[in-house]
Amino acid sequence: MQNMVILGATGSIGASTLAVIATNAAAYRVYGLVANSSVAKMLELCVVHQPVYAHMVDETAANALKDALPSDCVTKVTTGEEALLELVTRAETQVVMAAIVGAAGLVPTLAAVNAGKRVLLANKEALVMSGQLFINAARASGAVVLPVDSEHNAIFQCLPSQVQQSLGYCNLDDHGISHILLTGSGGPFLTKPIAELASVTPAQACKHPNWSMGPKISVDSATMMNKGLEYIEARWLFNTRQNQLKVVVHPQSVIHSMVQYRDGSVIAQMGNPDMRTPIANCMAYPHRIDAGVEPLDFFKVGQLSFVEPDYDRFPCLALAIEACHLGQEATTVVNAANEMAVAAFLAGQISFTDIAKINEASLKRLHSGKLNTLEDILALDKQARIYAHEAINQ
Repeated sequence: MQNMVILGATGSIGASTLAVIATNAAAYRVYGLVANSSVAKMLELCVVHQPVYAHMVDETAANALKDALPSDCVTKVTTGEEALLELVTRAETQVVMAAIVGAAGLVPTLAAVNAGKRVLLANKEALVMSGQLFINAARASGAVVLPVDSEHNAIFQCLPSQVQQSLGYCNLDDHGISHILLTGSGGPFLTKPIAELASVTPAQACKHPNWSMGPKISVDSATMMNKGLEYIEARWLFNTRQNQLKVVVHPQSVIHSMVQYRDGSVIAQMGNPDMRTPIANCMAYPHRIDAGVEPLDFFKVGQLSFVEPDYDRFPCLALAIEACHLGQEATTVVNAANEMAVAAFLAGQISFTDIAKINEASLKRLHSGKLNTLEDILALDKQARIYAHEAINQ
């Protein structure tokens, strides 16, 4: 029985994780649930799963949850950063699902890494923002970091076991690997005339053809910034050089990513587009458990197609790749600016195509500096949000 803490319990990854736990109830226990302010959802989860701890980032929400919990519920409600960090680093906590969207997930995820926990990494921004600092912390503490994103998990599954066990500092050349092929569906606007993109609505941008996700990541998929962030994450996870990492647009989302070897072989991981599969893979690694997902029916798959990414259509993808090769400061700035820009788009303050403009404007204001500590990273993140806010207002 492994004790699990789920950061981002009320989101889509949290729901999928709880579903896998329910399917394998004899092996996993919901020890702690963490959310921002969704009292009604957290109340329901506490009644069903009876976690030892329920942590609400928002203090008002925490008080409301305390009042709402039935008297026979054993769950203790906490709030505040100190209590959150204590939860993820407790001796009783064995596995941490890091699924808080955006920069907010960095601090507790890094705390779990520093504590040597088994960390299931669904928060790509942690590596986008902290990169080498994150990898170094995992290596020093002995933490086991496993990638949950469907693409990174697919790559992970296609790699030799020696590489799987040395993420972040592996040498792909030593294992005959020539390229990592990162697939992406292209989102809802893959064939929409570029001239019409400026007028798309948040509802249209959030309607992904293959995946059910939250609003922020759905918009990122529509701009393909999500793939850009995944590109940066892959660079750190698999220690790639620039010429070893490629993006391939694959609209059907059946092949989740591929690894190309020196001898011409390509190994691909395939499956239905359901996040329970990579979650179950990470929870049980190196073993396999029932994810509750229907097996892939090849007679229903139909045709699989692949195209090169169109950077005129997806300038956010091009910008993220550029930032990746500029360095850690650039990726931290682009990530922060993008969070601000997407929030402004969802609020109706800017157009869909303005997202890329905000990101580019913020990156142009980058002043290079060393990011040696978590405090350095958070300070740059804060400054980048100021840049983005100014650009949004303009």
